[in-house]
Amino acid sequence: MRPLEDLRWDNSFARLPETFYQQVQPTPLPHPRLIAFNPDVATLLDLAPAEAARPEFVSAFNGELALPGIRPTAAIYAGHQFGVWVPELGDGRAILLGEVVNARHERWDVQIKGAGLTRFSRMGDGRAVLRSTVREYLGGEAMHGLGIPTTRSLAIIGGDEPVYREQVETGAILVRVAPTHVRFGSFEVFASRGQHDAVRQLADYVIDLHFTHLLTLPLSERYAAWYREVIDRTARLMAAWTATGFAHGVLNTDNMSILGISLDYGPYGWMDSYERGFIPNHSDPAGRYAFDQQPRVGLWNCARLGEALLSLLDDAPGASRGEAVIAALESYRGTFESEMDRLMRGKLGLSSAEAGDVGLVADLLSLLHDTRADYTRFFRALSRYAPGDDSRRTPGEELVRAEVADTERLTAWLTRYAQRLMRNDTDDGTRREQMLRTNPKFVLRNWMAQEAITNAEAGNHAQIEELRCLLKTPFDEHDTLERYAERPPAWAREIAVSCSS
Repeated sequence: MRPLEDLRWDNSFARLPETFYQQVQPTPLPHPRLIAFNPDVATLLDLAPAEAARPEFVSAFNGELALPGIRPTAAIYAGHQFGVWVPELGDGRAILLGEVVNARHERWDVQIKGAGLTRFSRMGDGRAVLRSTVREYLGGEAMHGLGIPTTRSLAIIGGDEPVYREQVETGAILVRVAPTHVRFGSFEVFASRGQHDAVRQLADYVIDLHFTHLLTLPLSERYAAWYREVIDRTARLMAAWTATGFAHGVLNTDNMSILGISLDYGPYGWMDSYERGFIPNHSDPAGRYAFDQQPRVGLWNCARLGEALLSLLDDAPGASRGEAVIAALESYRGTFESEMDRLMRGKLGLSSAEAGDVGLVADLLSLLHDTRADYTRFFRALSRYAPGDDSRRTPGEELVRAEVADTERLTAWLTRYAQRLMRNDTDDGTRREQMLRTNPKFVLRNWMAQEAITNAEAGNHAQIEELRCLLKTPFDEHDTLERYAERPPAWAREIAVSCSS
């Protein structure tokens, strides 16, 4: 573990031509203070957690103190926002301080979000609010705890500057960490301008650092193989979100990571009651990014990336224009469906595949949708299920029945499920243990995040840390925090999150 000043910076992105970014200095928040600190992310950077207690820590990530080796930049990109092409976006409120390389030779972007104006800010103010930083800080940790690839955050820095959204709020800076923040829109901006050399240079940069296993392929095959892997990673991410009941809320192409990781948490939501058309984003009344639309939006976004990469992919021997893109996109559905099958079998505790499993899952989800059963609570209860007989119900079965209102349909489904379990390769005890490690007891429900935000705005930050620790191990029981596993309070139905969230 290193002190703050001894972090090893190697700023590969800043060594690219300035076509890709603006060199910019952060604008510090007035009267900064530490709101939250994540020691697990500090460990990723080889940063000694005790460094958070130093005033230099806040000064550095507030943009007041220039750490040795940093080169602050704001990246340019474009994107399709709600399906509409926007030719230039870019980091309008986020500044990449640089990249830390740890002792394991892992490379981590360190970005301060809410750090002030850049030339990409357009009509914005370059700031983030405490509300949005708390949501992203906790959202990334919740996703990581579930084992789903994601950006994470080192800290939240608060300040006294008023920031105007739907109302006046308190400004804050999120210290965000990821292997890279390059996104689909990073390629779209140059392709749209006919700058195909820049598209190639950025692709080479990403492959050299993050897809090194492809470097043995000749160039005529490398770009197509890389694009195919980006598609497959995206499909697997959409499946992971779907299986855990998560909706991102704003799946614009500029919010899609080239690594297939969860990026840019805004008006997201883990479902309470299961609803296929769940819309977490109050700014999306048409439901373009509803829960059940995410898989096809992921494919649509991959197609837009393919268009941006045509100048590379058309180099493949004998390929007609767009043929390589179409061939790669054909893999998306198969990858998504096979991953969904695997994940849902895991949630049901099925150790092998049978032809009828897809129908068993589909009928269960229809039942949960029609009865608006709590998605997370149901699967957690099912993890304790043990079939009884006609004369008695087991305690685990009683837990399951308490979650679904339609007794007749649930009984019929449980009968089929019990019959399927008789053909399972594992015994009931092992199955239940595996299911308890697959179906979380806790997810970050909106009411939990909102409660932490309300307390933080009042100056009490303890709940942020409580939730971070809880979400780090969401499959554990955490008996003293049982209230976070209960059904959401009535006031939670009134929570509305939007793009400003």
